[in-house]
Amino acid sequence: MPGDPVGRTRPVVVLVGSPGSGKTTVGETLAALLGVEFRDTDADIEAMAGKPIPEIFVDEGEDHFRALERAATAAALTSCAGVLALGGGAVLAEENRAALVGHTVVHLSVELADAVKRVGLGAGRPLLAINPRATLKHLMDQRRPLYAEVATATVVTDGRTPEEIAAEVAALLKP
Repeated sequence: MPGDPVGRTRPVVVLVGSPGSGKTTVGETLAALLGVEFRDTDADIEAMAGKPIPEIFVDEGEDHFRALERAATAAALTSCAGVLALGGGAVLAEENRAALVGHTVVHLSVELADAVKRVGLGAGRPLLAINPRATLKHLMDQRRPLYAEVATATVVTDGRTPEEIAAEVAALLKP
């Protein structure tokens, strides 16, 4: 950020939420609305690993993926000057939650029915490969308190367009 003694930048806003909450779609829409860059740590992880996330899970396992996720989150929080979307499980790591302190963090909240519609049958989402609905419900129940812990605001996404959600988030960012 300008004036930061170590020359780091800060995201305008960090989006967190479960799979199907709209972090990527809303994030891209919001970034365009604000005229800033959009960054998604899932894309950063794929670039670091040189392969898609499902392949990371198959080839190296979830623990390796989570290590990459922690590294991608730390890097993005100090180098992204726009809208940053974190992977749905990033909040599981205590160091990621601690790193979010002092940032503007918006939890994109979604209920199970809408999340299931948005993620489909879990294609490309390794944790949702078997029984996507039950697994997604479990993940949402497990992570919801963590999203609440890190969020400075919550925006409900159910039954809304990405444009409506992005406009609400943008309004929250105005001083």
